[in-house]
Amino acid sequence: MSDEATVRCAVRPGSYHDSVVLMQLQRALSALPGVLDAGVMMATPANRELLAASGLLPEEEMAAGPHDLLIAVKAESAAAAGEALARVDALLQLRRGAAGGGEQDFRPRSLASAFKLLPTARWVLISVPGRHAAGIAEEALDHDRNVFLYSDNVPVEREAALKRKARERGLLVLGPDCGTAIVGGIGLGFANRVRQGAIGLVGASGTGLQAIASQIHALGGGISQAIGTGGRDLSAEIGGITAIQALDLLRRDPETRTIVLVSKPPAPEVAARLLGLARSAGKPVVVYFLGAPLPARRLGDLHFAASLSEAAEMAVEWNNVGEGLVPSRAGASPAPTFMSGISGSLRGLFSGGTLAYETHLGLSAFLAPGRFKIVDLGADEFTVGRLHPMIDQDLRLRRLRHEAADRQVGLILLDVVLGEGAHADPAGELGPAIAEVRARRPDLDVAAVVIGTDEDPQDLAQQIETLERAGARVFRTVGELVDHAVRRLAAAEEAPGAPVPLEAIRGPVAAVNAGLESFYDSLVAQGAAAVQVEWKPPAGGDDKLAGILARMKGRS
Repeated sequence: MSDEATVRCAVRPGSYHDSVVLMQLQRALSALPGVLDAGVMMATPANRELLAASGLLPEEEMAAGPHDLLIAVKAESAAAAGEALARVDALLQLRRGAAGGGEQDFRPRSLASAFKLLPTARWVLISVPGRHAAGIAEEALDHDRNVFLYSDNVPVEREAALKRKARERGLLVLGPDCGTAIVGGIGLGFANRVRQGAIGLVGASGTGLQAIASQIHALGGGISQAIGTGGRDLSAEIGGITAIQALDLLRRDPETRTIVLVSKPPAPEVAARLLGLARSAGKPVVVYFLGAPLPARRLGDLHFAASLSEAAEMAVEWNNVGEGLVPSRAGASPAPTFMSGISGSLRGLFSGGTLAYETHLGLSAFLAPGRFKIVDLGADEFTVGRLHPMIDQDLRLRRLRHEAADRQVGLILLDVVLGEGAHADPAGELGPAIAEVRARRPDLDVAAVVIGTDEDPQDLAQQIETLERAGARVFRTVGELVDHAVRRLAAAEEAPGAPVPLEAIRGPVAAVNAGLESFYDSLVAQGAAAVQVEWKPPAGGDDKLAGILARMKGRS
């Protein structure tokens, strides 16, 4: 700092302005004549340290706490610094008057007043500091409004409680830390401008949603809805409450023909529930769990992508199939027939190691580990002093009878591998054993994947006919086999709680915004009806006093 430079500070106790306004005030102060630098932020220890490192705190101790607004100016002279601080209120007022076209004359100070001003509002956008955000979200739910919760630093237990409450009432809580959503053609938060269409998105990754939505737009597709859940929604603590609600909504939405689900890898038990619901959606669902191994490329109507761009490409392709614009992919599985679910566990008795691994990988996405066991009978421990099971099926026949005798086993999976050097008639041996165990247990389901061609010496058609005559269901790919197993064992779950009405995601959109004024400006610019709440921290930011007032209010 030069000898002539002067640092002056002003403290506004308990003063609250959203972070965008503070950023703009800081820039406006820095642009004033004679001002060298400026800082505008809440006086938290970390912010005070940052201001001190920038030479924006005077040497004398400032009486300011973490809930107070600290305005610091470094200027060429004391007069220039004083003049800059004297213009703070005028600059704040100028910021409000410059809002783009949608500035409202009256700003309510509570949600209740905002709803009287805009009774059609179905959404409340919240971007206030995290320690206050959950309370506002709960108030919005009490008024039967859906919540877009941009705020972060909300404790996970509060998030879980809010989402359980919303689920019981048929409402949505998107977030906390939810940056992106598109509902009824209106972007909430950091949403891209995309054409409307028939592809619905569900994402625990805000930028992931943006990347996929933008790519879909570039490929000529359109978005029906994009529902962000917040990054913790698919954790074990939250249990995927919002993601399951969103999937259920898009499953019922007639404007959505194709669904995309994107997230960082969910907790295993949450992934199983989510994919089980997605599998029963009755629409193509593209799934991309960032960094997770692909259980398959396709399982029934589920299509697994390996990247954000591929997820967008697959969504557009399958949506085009629904519109009849392009032929479906070769080798697509036939539409599944209805079959009732079965109880019990699953056993897989395989001769091919890779087939066993792929089956295990596919099932692990949908079933709890204790629900199934896949055995590779060609592994080293089973072939000591014994021929490989592709040649000698004695061990598999014994295991088949043993597993069938266990009443807890409801489904047995087999592979039948044809070709040169393999058993001359594997179905001829397996068929009688399958018929035998099913005669004793008609409730037992046996399914087999047959690998081979019509040129193989075992006669492919004859092998399939023999197995089917014995009572086995026969498939030609591991994906089809896994899909059959999942449909039998993973009974389709209905989303718990009250269903979210489709009106929640349909236009015209009306919303109340508490927090970042830029979100209000964005709503108005998109043609949505909106009200900005003049929110201030309760009790001037004094948490102890706010708690006392809240308890007193609860008694009244």
